[in-house]
Amino acid sequence: MWRATVKSLLARKLRLLLTGIAVVLGVAFVAGTLVLTDTATTTFDRLFGDLYSGTDVVVQAQAAFDPGPAGGSGGPGEERNPIPESLLSTIGDVPGVHAVDGDVAGYAQLIDPKTGDTIQNGQAPTLGNSWDPNTTTADLRQGTAPASSTQIAIDAGTAAEHDLSVGQQVRVITQAGSDPFTISGIVGFGTSDNLGGATVTMFDLATAQRLFGRHGTLDHLYVVAEHGVSESALRDRIERVLPGGFQAVTATDAAAKQAQDTAKALGFLRTGLLVFAFVSLFVGAFIIFNTFNIIVTQRTREIGLYRAIGASRRQVLASVLIESLITGLVASVVGVAVGLLLAKGLQALFGLLGVDLPSTAVEVRPRTIVVSLLIGTAITVLASVAPARRASRVAPIQALRETGVAPSASPLRRALLGGLVSVGGVGLLLYGLFGGPSNAAAVVGAGAAFTFLGVALLSPFVARRLASWIGAPFAGRGVSGKLGRENAMRNPRRTASTSAALMIGLGLVTFVAVFAASLKASASAALDRTIKADFILNGSQFTPFSSDIAKQLDAVPQLAAVSEFRQNAAKVNGRLTFVSGVDASTLEQVTNVEMRSGSVASLQKPGTIIVSRGVAEPNGWHVGDQVHVLFARTGKQHFTVGGIFATNQLLNDYAISLQDYDQNFAQLLDSIVFVKVSDGASIEQGRAAIARVAHAFPNVEVHDQAQFKQQSVDQIDQILAIVFVLLLLAIVISLFGIVNTLSLSIYERVHEIGLLRAVGMTRRQVRGMIRVEAVVIAVLGAVLGVIVGVLFGWAMQRALTDLGVDTLAIPFGQLVVFIVLAGLAGVVAAVWPARRAARLDVLAAIAYE
Repeated sequence: MWRATVKSLLARKLRLLLTGIAVVLGVAFVAGTLVLTDTATTTFDRLFGDLYSGTDVVVQAQAAFDPGPAGGSGGPGEERNPIPESLLSTIGDVPGVHAVDGDVAGYAQLIDPKTGDTIQNGQAPTLGNSWDPNTTTADLRQGTAPASSTQIAIDAGTAAEHDLSVGQQVRVITQAGSDPFTISGIVGFGTSDNLGGATVTMFDLATAQRLFGRHGTLDHLYVVAEHGVSESALRDRIERVLPGGFQAVTATDAAAKQAQDTAKALGFLRTGLLVFAFVSLFVGAFIIFNTFNIIVTQRTREIGLYRAIGASRRQVLASVLIESLITGLVASVVGVAVGLLLAKGLQALFGLLGVDLPSTAVEVRPRTIVVSLLIGTAITVLASVAPARRASRVAPIQALRETGVAPSASPLRRALLGGLVSVGGVGLLLYGLFGGPSNAAAVVGAGAAFTFLGVALLSPFVARRLASWIGAPFAGRGVSGKLGRENAMRNPRRTASTSAALMIGLGLVTFVAVFAASLKASASAALDRTIKADFILNGSQFTPFSSDIAKQLDAVPQLAAVSEFRQNAAKVNGRLTFVSGVDASTLEQVTNVEMRSGSVASLQKPGTIIVSRGVAEPNGWHVGDQVHVLFARTGKQHFTVGGIFATNQLLNDYAISLQDYDQNFAQLLDSIVFVKVSDGASIEQGRAAIARVAHAFPNVEVHDQAQFKQQSVDQIDQILAIVFVLLLLAIVISLFGIVNTLSLSIYERVHEIGLLRAVGMTRRQVRGMIRVEAVVIAVLGAVLGVIVGVLFGWAMQRALTDLGVDTLAIPFGQLVVFIVLAGLAGVVAAVWPARRAARLDVLAAIAYE
């Protein structure tokens, strides 16, 4: 049986190639994801090691909690109290200290002197730092260090990309405003030209303190040990002299913490990409199942002969499983190799979308190879178990029949199993969406997988009727259309299982389209209800920006109200969330806030917070109750509930006054500024007045209400584009499934095709017949996918109603396009099988058994 299995594999190389492609693509996605994120993580590890190579101990304020790595320029990140400069002398007197210096950091964004646009590398931060000659982590590569209030040094990566050089004058935007500086030096960081894609601008210490609001204070102290003094020993000595609220950590631990935060951020990216990889493998599993099912049917007489000459059921079962094992292993090996190329493609894709992931040499870890091989091989073997069991049930008598049909499960059993799986999948899906489990994402994913599997099991019961309806327009277009339609109807199980792979891909695409349409419709409706401002100012790519522009606009006579809006992370009831900072005196002039109790004006009293109904009701909060908010910088603070408002996408769940916000957060940047034009001025006069001020802040975009809504829609469309591109692989795999099924079915129908050719069917008509069959299969999968996807989109929209997604929108035009494209894809998938069928030798085909 072993020799027979090997010969069977070698005799059907094309079949194995087509089957293996599905495994190759899925495994390549897994391997490419792991290689991409491992390479980026290794790059950051080396970078942080270089950054702290000249330091032994780092002194910093203790944080009440760790909000995680910064999410872009100005995003939620590390928030700590400043360190008094007086600590420099205290630490300098500690035995074993060779040198101690401090730095400050903040938001700083360069303006390209050639274009006048702001310089930002995708979503990477735009960092400002002070320069210290003794402990700085940067290496001076050209020019001199900044030594006055008019000089800066910039990172080599930014200098090279934007053709900036020493002696050139540029403007820099900080929270203090927009000011001109001269580039005095170009710096690197170890072997890297920048900090993981971030733009870095360095000032002398006094200038940095002025620009970042750190007068007389520092963010970190960097200590260099005397020769022979270890990091840990010096850390312990420094800890003994530090006042409460401050801590000393070794440089090794500081570098490890930075690397850990970065790995955590990359972990989200890895998880997201692996989800798409497993979708591709899930689709591939249907193709593998279908392929081996067809193979078992085609080899019924051969397997019956094995049984007749003494092969046991176990040997037949093992034979098919060994075929799948070898197929899966070989395809997985190829998939790992393809994954190395795909990692570069994924990196380029994210670069085009504004997310640059740094990399040096490609990092291929043993874990990547082992996991990829195991996943690809295991899925191939598992998908072949049912066909293998079916093969083992072939009786010896099948070898004596002219045509044999392998035994299959009864329709009743299939219906019961499909019904149970479908109900279980829908139950898991609803529980994950509405039941509030701790692992909601995993439950929803499992529910979706079981739902697709259940629909695939049940689809043969409707496949014949649907194929009849879908193929009806072709039936009246000659013999090719009629026979192609009947071929799709003849074997409903095969038609359904072939279309199931495409159903999954298009089902997920439809779900994303419906959910995105609902999200856009809900967001537009919410903005219509909420915004009263004539103009909205926000940073490019929605990054925070200097509050100086709001201060300047506040002095413009044509403007009646200028209302700042800030946002950052804090913990409420142990849950990390966003807290908004608002101007209570102007908020109601520029937005509609529907208060259920209390008032927005209550925020003018220090220590007051207003909360949404969505969090007030579950917690039993009422006006006058105490809410404890944990800030990373200042720790636990007590706020009094001054009002409860209806769901509001701008305020999220919690809002405090700007004054309270500034006392508890270190980063004082605006997220949005709302502007209302005075009654005595026209909209165009207001726009012109804003433009005169905003000219000095090219990182700030000015929109009217319609433009702001369109910008929000464009952001959703950008995310939608990423998801569609990543799901495209699953759809491509499903098309290979159609090619594979049609090619294999031609083997079964060689005699039939030969007879058709003998009675006058032309090669062109044969090709047309195969194309019609492919179109019917593809459209069938698309129709089922659209139905399931719409149901998924509806369930997700209902689950998020309380979070503001309160409008269900079904993009019917887009769904029709999906179905039409599926039909065209079926035509493409049929090209090779159709040509192959048309080239069959008529006499050989008639004689074929």
